[in-house]
Amino acid sequence: MADPVQITFLGGLGDIGRNCAAIESGGEVLLLDCGVLFPDEDMPGAEFVLPDLEYLRDKADRIVGCICTHGHEDHIGALPRALEWLSFPVYASPFTLGLIRNRLEEREVSDRATLVPIGDHDRVRIGSFDCEFIPVTHSVPSGLISAIRTPQGVILHSSDFKLDLNPVDGRRTDLARIGAIAHDEGIRLLLCDSTNSEIPGSSRSETEIGEVLRGVFAAHPDRRLVVAAFSSHIHRIQQVADAAVESGRKVATLGLSMKRNFALARELGLLRLPDHAVIDVAESEHYPPGQLCVVSTGSQGETRSALAMAATGDSRWIDIGPDDTVVLSSSPIPGNEVRVSRMINNLICRGAKVVHSGQLEVHTTGHGKQDELRTLHTVADPEYFVPVHGEVRHLAAHAELALNMGMASDRVILARDGEQVELSDRGLANRGQVTSGDYYYVNGQLIERDRELFSERFILGGQGVVNVVVVLSRGESRLLARPRLESKGWVGPDLVRELEQAGADEVAAVVEEYLESGEGDGLERLVRRTAGQFVNHNTGRRPMIVPIIIEL
Repeated sequence: MADPVQITFLGGLGDIGRNCAAIESGGEVLLLDCGVLFPDEDMPGAEFVLPDLEYLRDKADRIVGCICTHGHEDHIGALPRALEWLSFPVYASPFTLGLIRNRLEEREVSDRATLVPIGDHDRVRIGSFDCEFIPVTHSVPSGLISAIRTPQGVILHSSDFKLDLNPVDGRRTDLARIGAIAHDEGIRLLLCDSTNSEIPGSSRSETEIGEVLRGVFAAHPDRRLVVAAFSSHIHRIQQVADAAVESGRKVATLGLSMKRNFALARELGLLRLPDHAVIDVAESEHYPPGQLCVVSTGSQGETRSALAMAATGDSRWIDIGPDDTVVLSSSPIPGNEVRVSRMINNLICRGAKVVHSGQLEVHTTGHGKQDELRTLHTVADPEYFVPVHGEVRHLAAHAELALNMGMASDRVILARDGEQVELSDRGLANRGQVTSGDYYYVNGQLIERDRELFSERFILGGQGVVNVVVVLSRGESRLLARPRLESKGWVGPDLVRELEQAGADEVAAVVEEYLESGEGDGLERLVRRTAGQFVNHNTGRRPMIVPIIIEL
């Protein structure tokens, strides 16, 4: 009997983000991606969310490496945090490693990992795992499908993919190699991207966006073009640069990550434009608007992003005005719609014209739709299938697609974060929850897992806080001073003093009655209830009530 193989999903099965899985066999652990989830409106104050890396704590000395399939944050962003207490080699393409290196240097954990470059069709042994890397098309250069040979056969991980027959760099998803592996060895298990599993048809080619962008440049010959895109989307940036150079414009970058990735891609030969066409954004004031193109971060309206700051007049480098046309060459990520809309309004208020994907097709997805998923399933012809990378509805739709293609129901497993599947001689089985699947929230230097924290922040942000200070004599059981109410964000300055004084009087009366009765416990609860009832009765609001009992 061959050794079984366990795959534990530490993130990515239930969200678009924090993709991470641990593949285990023969006492070794191979990680597949290590990404973050960006917080939504329900997580105020969180910078990002980590996978459930706690599962790895007692397996630290058994991790033989981490394969990073491509350079998006939801696949590499958690590495700096993981490497603060783990150490393992990281395998990725040179471009992906360049992005990773920047993040590790920022967290000062570069010495915790050996960065091992891999290329298209490389075959590398990572511990006892025999791994082959197959080129795949996505919205970032140099993505890789992983064919991982284990004692239980080949596990094929699609990475994020699309089937673009005319990609910008000519690098197509290598279906022929996948078909050869399926024919010669068989694919025991397919793990496949589910992002667009609900959407019929096929995705548009990235090169089609170039034609639209050239039309935008031609329609605004005398205006400065500010084009916002993801800084890792080098294929999109290439097409923006091509349109700019063709129209006689200089190209400048705005935003630190855009500047870094632009330079890295040029250094690796992934972004091609003449040196004379590139200027520093600080030089842009010396050129007339019609001779400039600024490629910027901030297409999602992130609060401190380069374009969002320019939209509010807070940019150090550019002033948005009536001579600008701003192109948002992306679609809002679900949850970002309000921020993007606010930024568009701010840009228009400053006199700019805004072009976005709701008006022109200035963006296309990097994820395959249903027809592309069917093609990959047909070519791979897997024995078993687990949908990955998606919200619950995406995973369910992908499972249904596989069933409709003829896969038997016992060959398709719908798993969730924290669950483990085991591949053995008997087949594939879901072993259920082996780790919590909890969210780990990064707040500055802290990592927290208590979601109640956000409930408190919502109350503080929406209703304010009222502190109730009560000072007692420990020995004499009497008030040493009149109680005080001190509030922030509860009511405006015209009313606050009168209400604080009235509330203090009510609390004083109740505390004195309590002390006279000789009851020993429950004073803090009594003060909170009394103040809360007063506040709600007089204002109809429910701020956070914080009793502070001081005994002297």
